[in-house]
Amino acid sequence: MEELKKYMQEAAGFMDRTAGVLNEDGLVLASTDVKLEGTEDSVAKAVLASEEDIVFSGDRSYKKIDRGTRNSYICFVAGIDEQAQVYLELLKRWIESSYVEKDNAEEKETFIKNVLLENELPGDVPLKARDLKIAYPVPRQLYIVRVNPGKSADVLTILEHLFPDWERDFVFPMDEENIVVMLEIHSGDKARTASEEASLILDTINTEAKTHAYIGVSMPAETLKDTAKSYREASMALIVGQIFDEESSIMRYDRLGLGRLIYQLPKTLCELFLSEVFEEGAYEALDDETLLTIQKFFENNLNGSETSRQLFVHRNTLVYRLDKVEKITDLDLRNFDDAVLFKLAQMVRKYLEYQNSGNKSASTVRSDSKMDSSMPVI
Repeated sequence: MEELKKYMQEAAGFMDRTAGVLNEDGLVLASTDVKLEGTEDSVAKAVLASEEDIVFSGDRSYKKIDRGTRNSYICFVAGIDEQAQVYLELLKRWIESSYVEKDNAEEKETFIKNVLLENELPGDVPLKARDLKIAYPVPRQLYIVRVNPGKSADVLTILEHLFPDWERDFVFPMDEENIVVMLEIHSGDKARTASEEASLILDTINTEAKTHAYIGVSMPAETLKDTAKSYREASMALIVGQIFDEESSIMRYDRLGLGRLIYQLPKTLCELFLSEVFEEGAYEALDDETLLTIQKFFENNLNGSETSRQLFVHRNTLVYRLDKVEKITDLDLRNFDDAVLFKLAQMVRKYLEYQNSGNKSASTVRSDSKMDSSMPVI
């Protein structure tokens, strides 16, 4: 409907006649004269039943629009002279070609989705790609953009305008909160890296949609068939990144580190490891102030002076808190081996919390300190 209105607005710029489009019930869906929209034209059914190419009635000329298997539309132009017939033919072809393009775009999108979800046989992918005029042996980078479901439509529109080359790049929703952006990789000095593309996407969404997003970045895919693997990589990057890296909005598959390893461990093995490191109730006995101290201590590579400076506490206070941690957990974080063991156990604990939450999207498990209270948590 909105597309038809857009076409009529553009047509009003070069046509000196009133024109519009009817549905099969005679309702004016769009017109160069917006006052006509929503009104009815009783001639519609007679036009559909007629064998004539053009039907004249009163001071209007009518022509059927071929929409394939869809319900029929009729375009009309004021006047029954030769000029009206020329306008009518132009309008009909314009609208029909737009629907052909839309059908092709939808067919391509469905095919790409099936490739990503591995619903296409590997041997069929290059053949169908050729039929749909999609380049097969071209390297591509895949991004999954996760947003609040209430904002997904706005974000999709923004991303479609950000990457308008529909012949080479693909932007489409996989579900109500995940949008796939699949871009051809270009070479040259001006070509953006995967991180730069992800940052561009994130900044654009933050600025134009006024919402936050999380982006999973895959490894490059050498061919179209390989994008299925890239889709799995970007999906894992989103989940693993949001479990173990609470501060990041961009998660790259090649930067997951220990999180990737822990994510693939059996739950029972993780529980066994955690029980060996922490006695029952030991970790829970650490208050928020102590946990913040530990976090800063790790961020500063076990540097006590820098940690105390950032926490605005005396060095003796820091020593007291670290002694307290050692007393509760029997781990001295000033010792490298104990610090590594504590950090690893902390990551395993986060993973188990994710598992016990019912495998919800990690973004619903965590609370993002970067988002203000007025912004919905996704």
